[in-house]
Order: sequence, then C-alpha cells, then structure tokens
Amino acid sequence: MAEGRPALRVGEMSLRAATRAGGASESMTAIDCSAEWGLVGDIGATNARFALVRPDGGIALTRAILCNDFPTLADAIVAFLAEAPEATPSHSVLAIASSPDGDIVSLTNHPWTFSTEALREALGLVRLQIVNDFHANALAVPHLTPDELIKVGGGEPLAGAPIGILGPGSGLGVSALVPGTLGGAFGAVALPGEGGHVTMAATDARESAVLEVLRRRFGHVSAERVLSGPGLVNLYAALRELADAPAVPLTAEEISHPEARTSDRFAHEATEMFCAMLGTIAGNLALTLGARGGIYIAGGIVPKLGATFVQSAFRERFEAKGRFAKYLGEIPTYVVIRPFAALLGAAELLRQERNGC
Repeated sequence: MAEGRPALRVGEMSLRAATRAGGASESMTAIDCSAEWGLVGDIGATNARFALVRPDGGIALTRAILCNDFPTLADAIVAFLAEAPEATPSHSVLAIASSPDGDIVSLTNHPWTFSTEALREALGLVRLQIVNDFHANALAVPHLTPDELIKVGGGEPLAGAPIGILGPGSGLGVSALVPGTLGGAFGAVALPGEGGHVTMAATDARESAVLEVLRRRFGHVSAERVLSGPGLVNLYAALRELADAPAVPLTAEEISHPEARTSDRFAHEATEMFCAMLGTIAGNLALTLGARGGIYIAGGIVPKLGATFVQSAFRERFEAKGRFAKYLGEIPTYVVIRPFAALLGAAELLRQERNGC
C-alpha cells in the first residue's frame, strides 16, 4: 500500500470525510468538483475494474482486481487508490452487477454486500452513485470507436433509434439506450433492468431436452442459467447427462477453449448452443425495444470466442423470428472488444454529476 493513504474500512470515516461532514449542503456548494479527481468502477462477480478520472475528464489509471482477493469492496478500492496517492477523488460512480435499491447493496453472484453511505464516508467522498453495471455499459456505447467493435451481420444503425446491449460474463447483463432528455439537453437515457433473468425458451428439440435437464435442477431456467460462464458449464453438463456420459468438471474457459472444442464433442456443442441461444435472446431484445440503432454484445465471454462467434449460428438465430426476419435482418449486431468498456459509461455519469454539482 502506498505511503500516506490510510487503510480504510467500511464504517470508518476518513479525516477528509469527517472534515466535510460538518455541513453537507454547505460543503457541497463550496467544492468545485470540476477541479477534482473522480473514481469510477465496474464491479462484477469475478473482477472489479477501476479507473481514476482526471479533473479534465480523461482517464488516468485503469486496473482490474480479482474480487476474491479482498474481503470487502472497500478493501479493493483502497488497494487500487494506493497506486496513485496523489489523486484523491471527491466523486465516484460504481457500476455493480446487481440491482441497487436503497442503501444496502449486494452483488448478485458474489458475497460482497455494503452500505452505500458507509462506503462513501469511508472513502472520503462528497458523492457516491451506485448503478447497475449494464446501465454503465449502455452509456458507453456512444463513446465506442469502430475499431472497438466487430460487426456481425445486419445493415446500418438508424440514428436516434433505441439501442440494446447485453453481455454474458459471470452473469448476463441486459440494458438499453433510448432517446431522452438529460439536464435539459437532448441526449440518451440508459434503462437499468434485469433482463438476464427472463425465461429461456428453446427453439428446437435438442434445446428443449437440455432445458428440461436444467429445469429438473433449477426449476426456473433463466437466460442467465445458460448464457453466462456458469451457464456454459450448465449446458456442457446437461449435454453429457443426456448422452449418459460421465460428468467432467470443466470451467467455462476450458469448455470454450479451441482445443477442447476440437477434442470434446460436448464442449463443441455446448459452445455452439451458447452462441445460438444468445442469438435468440438478442433477437428478443431487439424486437422488444425496436432496437434499430443496433444490438451490442459486451461481457467477458464473447470477445474471447473471436471467429468462432462470428461464424456461429448467433446471427441466423437472431433473425429467425418468422414474419419479422426481414426487420431483424436490417438491425446490426456488434461485439464490443474494448476492455473496461463499462468504465466509459461510468465516466459519463460522473461527468453529468460534475456538471450538476
């Protein structure tokens, strides 16, 4: 840990926070937050990604930290901030793989739980905003450049039309970006939600058989049960069970590895089914939103599949909606390959926060 930064814990107020706590409204108006550093984060079940935002809005430092290396989120943040002791952030936006509602926040697929207010005080922040991680991913889309995307079929995006974004990782995040008004100026609004937990539907007998195996195990089989890292493991295990093959405890990374897909027919089929089912859910999202601005695939799994995903049944399944096949055929789909993309969206929220303070 860098010298000069205390080892803060949730519930412990730093000297900086205590100084500001003397009068919340007075200190808020006295601080020129446009001249101070910011902290943004994208916290999933496996990795916590952080960045510092300079007073001019540029990102100065980006790091990924394994969540399991730290007992609390506060510990992870302090470890990150120790790398740049000269930067003391006053405002922060953290995008969390959860549905934040109230002061207490719990990650969906990780044991971290924290109080927003206690974390704000412990870190000495004027303001801490907690949002869903795919809320931030959606706001990142307008900031992505062409070389940070891989197009997988479709026509050209329609300007001003809704955009859908979803991404398999430790879970399945889903959001949207729709035209709206922010701060009196025309802009775009991200829609937070939990679309990863919609019911997964089969499109053929093979998928029906797999989902029946999973229903016996889970009861309700959501899209996330098959379209995530653990979901790929579920598909693989179900396919082996259907064939009366012995269970093999492979990880999602091992299942999707090119060598496994070549040597293990169940790994190959599980990966192909994963891509096809993702096409089903992406097509559903496009129809629900009227997402003629495009559908964007984020998350940690699909970019690693590379050409396997591009050549998979994803796009065919995306368009396979009967009378609306032509409608969907015109909607472009993209894979987001920029690392830490959600931090762009969190930085956008931070910019809005600074403009309004």
